[in-house]
Parts: sequence; structure tokens; C-alpha cells
Amino acid sequence: MTTNIKDIPQELVTDIEKLSNLGFGIAKLDGYVIFVEGACPGDRAKIKITKKNKNFANAKIEEIITPSPHRVQPFCPMNKVCGSCQLQFIDYNYQLELKKQIVEDTIWNICGAEINIKDVIPSPDIKAFRHKIQYPVSETKDSKRIIAGYFKHSSHELVNIKYCPIQPDICDKIIDFIREEAPKCKVSGYYEKKHSGDLRHVLIRSSKYNGQNLVILVVNSKTVTNESRELAKRIFDNFEEVSGVGVNLNPAKTNLILGKDTRIIQGEEFIEEKLCDKIFKIGCNTFFQVNPASAENIFNYVKKYISKNFSNPSILDAYAGIAAFGICLSDTASQVTSVEEVKESIDLAGTIIKENNIKNIELVNQSMEDFADSKNHSLFDITVLDPPRKGCSEKTLDYILKLTAKKIIYVSCNPATLARDLKYLISKGCKVDSIQPFDMFPHTYHIENAAIISLG
Repeated sequence: MTTNIKDIPQELVTDIEKLSNLGFGIAKLDGYVIFVEGACPGDRAKIKITKKNKNFANAKIEEIITPSPHRVQPFCPMNKVCGSCQLQFIDYNYQLELKKQIVEDTIWNICGAEINIKDVIPSPDIKAFRHKIQYPVSETKDSKRIIAGYFKHSSHELVNIKYCPIQPDICDKIIDFIREEAPKCKVSGYYEKKHSGDLRHVLIRSSKYNGQNLVILVVNSKTVTNESRELAKRIFDNFEEVSGVGVNLNPAKTNLILGKDTRIIQGEEFIEEKLCDKIFKIGCNTFFQVNPASAENIFNYVKKYISKNFSNPSILDAYAGIAAFGICLSDTASQVTSVEEVKESIDLAGTIIKENNIKNIELVNQSMEDFADSKNHSLFDITVLDPPRKGCSEKTLDYILKLTAKKIIYVSCNPATLARDLKYLISKGCKVDSIQPFDMFPHTYHIENAAIISLG
């Protein structure tokens, strides 16, 4: 293996062997790993090193000498400049193979266990699948023209996107209308470096169920100005597909998109989405999967597994959010207990449960730690665990083990933290029966997983 990074040439011709868990092609030179942006396994390419480290280097493609047979023409004209769809130049079926490989490699490297990892269940939609849109907004220096889109990869350079094929067409139309109308309403674009200007982001929650949209204007202000109010009114009046428009106040110097204060200016504060024959309410701050069709695949997979292996079990729905899992699984359970520490989410869950006439869900507004310590619970037959991307602490996993009699179903959007947590559960005597990956985010390196875990 080459140990002196000075021996690594600045340019070289190499073969791309596989894909990293962050979507970079991997090439090797005498065992030294090179991560190549925009590369597909099977490519032979001339690459240029952009950064060298002791154990690896980063590189970009100078020339593709022999393209991989899995390369395709991206369907989005902005693919090369927008940082959102890292894998759109790879045919979709091969994307699924690569994502399974990412899960296999990550689980083995971190967890160190042989686990049955199934083929990835594809997204039902590979275009117009993204139903939550968050566009940063700025304006051009000289003409003061409003621009909105996504940032270039690893930069804060904003790409003005007029057409995005991974989101519903109506979102493009709403954003374009805002570009035109904001200056007329004397609403300026935000300038991040100086923390000046008005409109920071536009957030759209779009319903796959009925096509309605909730639009939120995120402004650099402590109050709702007449200008922002007028822009909100114009959006609402111009689109019958828009059921509500709000203004979110975010005057802080922060990378957080939403501030704590949202005012609905026109119409409704929620849209509706349908999953597992249940109707959900979704607000601007509600955690809900951005790809409803793929989310339904996950819920149905878990529901089918429980129905096949249990008869009216008791279920703990941990990190419940608006109790989406609990609500979808209520038909298969004798009792569901959904635990969530964010009161706003629990309150909304209560409304959704009432409107769907569900009688067997108990909502608990506590952290998992406080819930586990609060009283002597009867053991739950199954715990459904759907934590944030950072996964669970060992303390939380200990609580889950304390509360669960038979199975843990761990749903994760991060293979690395899933692997870490599975390693800990295995050390406590658990057995991982299988992992089922789901493609929630086509054309990216992201992959969702559902692990079925038996307690020892």
C-alpha cells in the first residue's frame, strides 16, 4: 500500500470499483482509497486529485475514458449544477443494487455481523416523489431579481431552479409566481453574508392524496409585515391548489430553516395525506416522510410482518412524532402506546386519531427515558423504533430492551447509526432476523431500512 501521499499523482487514469455510503465512486491506488465525485462503478476515467489525506483522497473526473454500462442521461437539465440528486446519472435499477451494497458494507464494517439484507424495495415513483420542498431564496446583486433553488454540492452558491422533476409540477409554478410577485410586493431576497433582506426560504408541503399545498414564507423579521402579508394573499388568491399560506418569522443568524413562530395568513394550517387508509394532517413543522408512496411501503411491510407473526399484540410506538406508525398499525394491535416528547406533535396526533375514529391508541407526551422510568409497565410484545438520524443512545436502547418482550422493529434513515445500534443490541443478546431496505429518496445515496430484531 502507498503510505506517502506525496507519491500519489495529481492526475491518473483509474477504474471505479464501487460506491461509497456518501455517493462517491471509489477507486484505489495500491490500496490507497480515492473518492471520486460523479463517478459510477464500471467507469474508467482520468481523474484529478482535489485533496489528499493520510488515508484517502478526494478527486473529480477530468475525462470519462470508458463509461460504465449503467450510466444514463440525467432527466433533469440542472443535474450537474444542483446538489440534490447525486446519482441521477445512474440507471435506477442499478441505483437499487448500489444502495443494497451500501447497507451490506456499512452493517458489516460497523456491526461486524452476518445479517440477511434483502433486496431494496423501490420507490413507487422516481419522479415527482418529493412532497416537501424547502427552497433557499436570495436575489441577484445588480438586478435584484429573486432567485430560489438548491445549493451546489458542498457550497452556498444558490442555483436558480425553474423546473425540478422530483417534485410535483405545482411546486415549480408556485415558486415561479413568488419570484415574479415578491419584488412587486417589495419583498426582497435574503443575503446570507450580511443577514439582510426579507425572504429566506419558501417551504411547500404538497399532498399526494388530494393535490393541495401549504406554502410557508420564511422571513428575516420579528413581525409579519404588510409586504409579506400581501405576498401571501397573492399566492393564495392565484392558486386553487393552495389551501393555506403562512409566514414564519426567523430573524436569527442561524442555519435552521424555520423559526419558532408561524402565522397562517390565508386559508388552512394543514394539508391532508392518506396512508394505510388513514387521513393525516400535516403542518409546516410536522415530521412526515417526504415520499408518501414509499413511506406507505414501509408501513405496510411492518404491518404485514406483525399480522403474520402476532395476534392482537401490544405495541410500543417509540419516537412517535404524530404517531404515524401507531395509527397505521392500530388495526393489527390490541393496544398501541405512542410516546413522543414534542407536545405539538402529540396534540396533532390526538386530532388525527379522533378524526380517524381510532380507539386503541394511548398517547404519552414524554421522552422515552422518562416514560421507561415513570412506572412499572407491562412488557410490550413489539416495539417499533423510528428514531432521528442520529439513532439511539445506549441508555435508550436499554430502556427499549426493558420494555419489550418479543420483537423490536427498528426503522432507520441512516445505515451507520443503525449498524452501531444493532451491534449494541447484539451484545445484549438480541438477534437481527433481517434488514429490509426501502428507497425513500431516488437518485440520492440515502436509504431507509427496517430491521426485525428478536430479543434473547
